[in-house]
Amino acid sequence: MLTHGSVDTPLGRWTHTAWVPDEGSTLVGMIERIWHFDGKTSLRRERVFPNGMLEIIIHLDERYRLIEGEGPEVCGVTGVTGMQLGPMLIEAPEHPCRVIGICLHPLGARAVLGLPLTEIAGLNVDLPDLLGADADHLADACASAPDAEATILAAVRWCRARTTVAFARVRPEPVAAWAASEIVRRAGAVSVAELRDHTGASRARLTTAFRDWVGVTPKMYARIHRFSRTMNRLVGWSGTLSELAVECGYYDQPHMNAEFRALSGLAPREFLASLRYPGSVSLAE
Repeated sequence: MLTHGSVDTPLGRWTHTAWVPDEGSTLVGMIERIWHFDGKTSLRRERVFPNGMLEIIIHLDERYRLIEGEGPEVCGVTGVTGMQLGPMLIEAPEHPCRVIGICLHPLGARAVLGLPLTEIAGLNVDLPDLLGADADHLADACASAPDAEATILAAVRWCRARTTVAFARVRPEPVAAWAASEIVRRAGAVSVAELRDHTGASRARLTTAFRDWVGVTPKMYARIHRFSRTMNRLVGWSGTLSELAVECGYYDQPHMNAEFRALSGLAPREFLASLRYPGSVSLAE
């Protein structure tokens, strides 16, 4: 399903097109969405936070720069961000540009990239370093498309081909797949002991499978999803922070504050006082 929108605010002017897989698609559970940005932001620096996804970025014009984070200072034409473990600061080009983003669930990223996700956790990597000519094929297909919709559909076809080939060779580890889906379903409010009891897997087996197919340990993945839910709920929250902490599965407000700062670099109130992009939790700096 495709959606289109436009933004014209003091923060910039751009158009935004997004695609999510239809119910029943083989890409459900693999791709969260694919988006296309065309325009310019007034404040060029953007702070983004962990959300449990991995993301492939294709620059169709001048490239972004990485100001804070692990990776090359100037992003490649195509790059991939591994499971994000903390805040990342990027800087958009001075001039209007077009960018494609492929937001991947870990199992989809494992299939598309064809390598243990622990190898790129917390890193920004040039995609050709991982996929060689296949990365160039993706960039070329997107660059030659006539408009935003065609560009997104070219990325969809590329992802479908990669996942089909990958799953013909190897199937997801059932223990990791179930545990990851349960963490997402419960927004991180689940203990590793519960996951082990349900699967019957030993701590070592669960951890090894999870680091391969998700990129981090089950505990870290649960922390990221609980934080992501907290950050999204915080926007527009009308109750107290203590009430929010309980709703999101923390022991108490100090526990939530400590986790929030560990994964975002900010206290919850500092996040609320910051300038956010429309419809996003990313901060304009």
